[in-house]
Amino acid sequence: MSYVRPKFRHPQLPKNKLGYTMAYYEGALSTLCAGCGHDSIGAAIVQACYELNIEPHRMAKLSGIGCSSKTPAYFLSNSHGFNSVHGRMPSVATGANLANRDLIYFGVSGDGDSASIGMGQFVHVIRRNLNMVYLVMNNGCYGLTKGQDSATADIGSKSKAGSVNLFEPIDLASLAIELGATFVAQSFSGDKAQLIPLVKAAMKHPGFAFINVISPCVTFNNNSGSTKSYDYVRQHVEATATIDFVPEMQEISVSYAKGDVKQVTQHDGSILHLHKVAQDWDPLDRHSAVNAVLNAKAKSEILTGLLYIDPDSRDLHHMLQTSYTPLNELPQSELCPGIEVLKSINAELR
Repeated sequence: MSYVRPKFRHPQLPKNKLGYTMAYYEGALSTLCAGCGHDSIGAAIVQACYELNIEPHRMAKLSGIGCSSKTPAYFLSNSHGFNSVHGRMPSVATGANLANRDLIYFGVSGDGDSASIGMGQFVHVIRRNLNMVYLVMNNGCYGLTKGQDSATADIGSKSKAGSVNLFEPIDLASLAIELGATFVAQSFSGDKAQLIPLVKAAMKHPGFAFINVISPCVTFNNNSGSTKSYDYVRQHVEATATIDFVPEMQEISVSYAKGDVKQVTQHDGSILHLHKVAQDWDPLDRHSAVNAVLNAKAKSEILTGLLYIDPDSRDLHHMLQTSYTPLNELPQSELCPGIEVLKSINAELR
């Protein structure tokens, strides 16, 4: 079996405004199991970056350990990448982001990487409102170590081996909202029509953007009795809204037959159009978002879509008032301003 992607592409393939075809945003061939939902998520990321006309070298991909953390190798091979140790991706992302705010930071994690060994780091990167996309490929099991239940497995869920999970799950979306995340969404790997605009909106959000994607494990967690199998998710999904993401300065005509439409303007002028279908839910109200998730959970439903957004978010750079210039581009005159400046700084501290 070959793991080399063919280089030939039809010369008439469509190109984006940068002149790139979709192939320029692809990566290596996936070595995940055939039918893995993680590959569908990777394809959605490729599509989102292509449609947003993002220059791949402006993207920094970061991950930890697990099936999900392998996926950055399978998209945007022309971008920067760093595969960290288990659960420590947020620390690497924070350091890189503070050193260079000009890049787009895209973190990929899994339910084991974030909800278990990396929980402490997950909590604090939310608190700091780091300007990044944090996407969790959530399958409720440890796919690299033969399918044991992860911390996000629902109570009563049955594994492929027949064991029943006895413990309450960690709901990452609810936790992110409660901790102050300024963009929280949830989706399903089998719904690219919903996932692509969510990824695009998250990449334009000025702060921490969290997307929890239910991504069934075809090998260890796609059996009857699992609450994260393809069949269960399809039967229990309830969407918050139909979402259109409109890039800055692009005209669009939106029309819906039923329901209300909310318009949320992003910091750069981009617009989110939300076609509201879930009752008693407001994506701009944190309490409403929490209640919507809890109500869905009580009915054994999986609420997908944009759950909460704060369009007035201030990221870590704004809070710390850091340099707009990447650290490796600061001139000697700014790094070493002279003895008189040092004296004035010391005087202020006395």
